[in-house]
Amino acid sequence: MNGLFKKTLIAVLLVLVLSAVCYGAEKKYVLKFNTVAGPQQPEVKAIEVFGETVKTLSSGKITVQVFHSGQLGNQQTQMTGVMRGTIDMTFLDPNTLSQFDKSVGVFGAAYLFRDMDHMYKVMLGPIGSGYFEKTAKELNVRPLDVWYLGTRQLNLRDRAVMRPEDMKGVKLRMPNSALWIAMGKALGANPTPLGFGEVYMALQTGVVDGQDNPLPTDEAQKFYEVTKYIIMTNHQLGMLWPSINENLWKEMPEQYRTWILKALETARRYENDLVLRGEAELLKKFEKDYGMKIIRPDVNAFRQNARKVYREFENEWGAGMYEKIQAVE
Repeated sequence: MNGLFKKTLIAVLLVLVLSAVCYGAEKKYVLKFNTVAGPQQPEVKAIEVFGETVKTLSSGKITVQVFHSGQLGNQQTQMTGVMRGTIDMTFLDPNTLSQFDKSVGVFGAAYLFRDMDHMYKVMLGPIGSGYFEKTAKELNVRPLDVWYLGTRQLNLRDRAVMRPEDMKGVKLRMPNSALWIAMGKALGANPTPLGFGEVYMALQTGVVDGQDNPLPTDEAQKFYEVTKYIIMTNHQLGMLWPSINENLWKEMPEQYRTWILKALETARRYENDLVLRGEAELLKKFEKDYGMKIIRPDVNAFRQNARKVYREFENEWGAGMYEKIQAVE
């Protein structure tokens, strides 16, 4: 009887293990992805590609609900929502994240990267990976990929500028964080904190004199209706980091994580291509169709001014980190 009991117990345990494995393989996830971007912006279209791709790869085990225009929270609250797990996924960026980890702010510095290839060598290499692991461990949010948002340019209502000193007194909209405010100062402006959803009306009414964004964002948000000048400062290669709640990520079976990463890579290619093509086409469109004036300023003067402003952040970023990143080949 004792031997029969052991055999029966082993059989029961095997059934339970197999059932658990089958349940895990069939478990379904509905991921809530919140972004402040509007529905016509490239990153929202790319999230939709991510959702379609991961649903296909997982045979429907993973689906993505897209909440655009800050439906579940603004730039501040969406971050804390993912940290707490009330939102599953969102975009992080260095400037917003620097409020929680000041060292990450170096990636939001003006004129840090030479070009997009340099950016990806840094962000998908040992330097970026180290920061992402630190973010997952300390903030409970894991960046999973790096998407090109576009190169940020100045966009002003009624002033053509050539050098940082020409920006004196310009009320330049910036998100409300120390590093964004520093970027406004690096450009010579008077930075004015304002939520993204308020920018159009603020430009229209003169609450602010300008804003800075990549050209596709300017078009998607119709800022050309309330501004006259694009100033080609090329001051920052914008990045978005699709990120997920770390507890949720660790809970998922390995295969599910693989599906998500592959789907994000597919969406990244779509996003980057959309933005790059858009940037190439938009300058002509802004000038010819929208009647805007394109100004090509003294970029080196802006670069030198930015470096002076950022000296005060070296203790937060780590000694020599700015130069270490620039030295990556």
